[in-house]
Amino acid sequence: MASVAALYRYPVKGFTPEPREQIVVQDDGCVEGDRVLAFRFADAVEPEDEEGLAYWPKKRGLALMDMPSLARLRLSYDQHRGRLAIRDGERVLVDAALDDAGRRQIEDAVTAWLRETPDVRHLKRPGRLPLRLIGDGVTSQFQDRPRGYVSVHAAASVAALGRAADAVVDDRRFRSNVVVAGIPPWRDLEWQGRVRIGDVNFAVQRPIVRCAAIMANPDTGLQDAPLLRILTREFGQSSPTLGVLLLPDSGGGTLRVGDPVEVE
Repeated sequence: MASVAALYRYPVKGFTPEPREQIVVQDDGCVEGDRVLAFRFADAVEPEDEEGLAYWPKKRGLALMDMPSLARLRLSYDQHRGRLAIRDGERVLVDAALDDAGRRQIEDAVTAWLRETPDVRHLKRPGRLPLRLIGDGVTSQFQDRPRGYVSVHAAASVAALGRAADAVVDDRRFRSNVVVAGIPPWRDLEWQGRVRIGDVNFAVQRPIVRCAAIMANPDTGLQDAPLLRILTREFGQSSPTLGVLLLPDSGGGTLRVGDPVEVE
């Protein structure tokens, strides 16, 4: 039987996944505590509008697709205390509150760290600096798509891709909220209609076309495997695709590791 193998949320857009034993899916389709903060470029601290919804394009802030070095940073976010800590290995870059002074400290520390990486070239363009850490730390709003969505992928698809790539490829590269075990590779791409996970009903929206972010090794921060090319050439996909997007069909609810996954 298909079941939930792992759950994740991502407090800061583009940074460390936070494994969870359970996550709360809100009525709007976002996961509670997911992408509640983001580092934005100086000229992109206000949202754009897409079909009447606030939209924060990832190209206008720190994102793994352009800055793979970010993958090696480890982040700890204490939502109750409003405090963020970031480290690179054993080196603590910053540990500060989310008040104005703390945000400036965090922004400066991340900027200084990026200056030591090959990705610094992306900060040299007009309008990029100073970086700004925005978001209230509570509201989920910095997903790749203005509608939000819950992202899901099959563990077997990741395993198949890893074998084809002859590289270490694990779930962290794909930054999904839900990892499903017990189904064959790519079976989730065939889902249509409705899916029930635990006690929550979802409407299947569409497959997830991937970007260069999945090529960033989550331990080294290096682009070490041509996964986009492998998805299209080795698996015959017209676009590099892994995983699907879901929206709650009749209100949100809580998902737990081990919950059954049923396609209606």
